[in-house]
Amino acid sequence: MSIILQTLVNSLITSSFYMLIAVGLTLVFGVMNIANFAHGEFYMVGAYTVWLLYSVGKIPFFVSVLVALVVVCAIGVVAERVLFRRVYGNVLGGFIISIGLVFILQVLVGQIWGVGMMKPVPKVFPGSLSVLGISVGWQRFIVVPCTGFLLAVLWFFLAKTKTGRGLRAVAQDREAAILHGIDVNRCCAVAMGLGSAMAAAGGALMAPIVSVYPYMGHSVVWTGFVIVIVGGAGNIKGTILSALFFGFLHTIVATVLDSTIGNLVGVLCMLIILAIKPEGLAGERE
Repeated sequence: MSIILQTLVNSLITSSFYMLIAVGLTLVFGVMNIANFAHGEFYMVGAYTVWLLYSVGKIPFFVSVLVALVVVCAIGVVAERVLFRRVYGNVLGGFIISIGLVFILQVLVGQIWGVGMMKPVPKVFPGSLSVLGISVGWQRFIVVPCTGFLLAVLWFFLAKTKTGRGLRAVAQDREAAILHGIDVNRCCAVAMGLGSAMAAAGGALMAPIVSVYPYMGHSVVWTGFVIVIVGGAGNIKGTILSALFFGFLHTIVATVLDSTIGNLVGVLCMLIILAIKPEGLAGERE
């Protein structure tokens, strides 16, 4: 029973991390219709910001996380304004630009801070939570409530504010949104900023747990795309459901068998789901 409970808690933590990455990715795709492969690099910049401010500058951890969100949000808005705005709706053009942005951010970070040594970020919350025979490090567990808080803020913004409703309108029907006087360019900039900030939150919160180096976003972005595709591209509810599914699936398989087999099983499940429901778990047929 203790092993089962331990696996369930680990699955919840993994799913929370997946949500932070995938929700931002699907938000950008839904509003801008662009697959942003630089999303993993925004995650990396968020982690580096926390390392620089918290580890080097001795600024409080959560203040560093907040600064990371603001910095990466600003980078995302600038990238949307300078680069992505020229290729709205052009999936291939957006793909090429985002790949270029990947190399720019990787080389820039590597040139400034080097690529050889991984940056150590000390744990903010040492020790572990022990209850009902399970033990979870506080540093890992803190990801769960932080993810819940950020998703609640995002839901409130999208559901209760005028700008958030504008984003949803653009995602549903761009032409109709334009006819109703919605500023599509502004909505795209806001979506890019929010999506980038969600990726930064993932990197910032995971910085004390994972290795911080210039190429840390590679595996993250591919996992994010698998989750988004299965959940239904542009569908936030489907993405959250998909993140829960893959978080639990990967953790359970990795616990019973092996982490590599867990990745293979995840890809196999993606292929099966898309073969049965090509539009994704929560997607709608056009």
